[in-house]
Amino acid sequence: MSKTETPIIILNYKTYMESTGKNAIQLSKYVQEASQETGVNMAIAPQAVDLYPIINEVDIPVYSQHMDAVSPGGHTGSTLPEAIKQVNASGTLINHSEKRMTLADIDAIVEKAKELDLVSVLCTNNVKTSAAVASFNPDFIAIEPPELIGTGIPVSKADPDVVSNSVDEIHKINKDISVLCGAGISTGEDVKAALELGSEGVLLASGIIKAEDQKQALIDLVSLI
Repeated sequence: MSKTETPIIILNYKTYMESTGKNAIQLSKYVQEASQETGVNMAIAPQAVDLYPIINEVDIPVYSQHMDAVSPGGHTGSTLPEAIKQVNASGTLINHSEKRMTLADIDAIVEKAKELDLVSVLCTNNVKTSAAVASFNPDFIAIEPPELIGTGIPVSKADPDVVSNSVDEIHKINKDISVLCGAGISTGEDVKAALELGSEGVLLASGIIKAEDQKQALIDLVSLI
């Protein structure tokens, strides 16, 4: 299965205890099993400290949650793009609403991702921003209004126009960019609605990570695709 095959489900582990350390490894195995059983491409974005052990345990796309626009050298506390590549990660999230970046750094990181053959998932918050960054030509743009993140209220229902209009504006600039829908996604109906609005997958977190049965929640999530 291609690392960029769509529709795609990308699960952002954030920094929940349910997706940290040993729990992160177990969750990653659940995601792999759910992907294999449903035939739907699924990818994960664990914390940087968990990337290496997870990549050694599963065979699904594993993305970094962030990369810094730094070169090898004296940048204590930064996430070096070359380090992400060396642990065999498949790609990276960029500019998540919880890890904002400047426009110049976004541009630099998208270019660095291309150079390192890493999939770039660029997060945006509205139509105007989505159109502005489309010229950087990332692999994915994920639309996530920050006010809906973690609320359980899906953007595909609360503000469907932001998804469909973003798709239109992004594809005017580059029709090859795949658009993802994020914020509040937790059910199969949410995913179905997101795809009907023109997106090619979803980026989500707490709806799965906090579920009592994480694997079943993933299977239910893609049941209507």
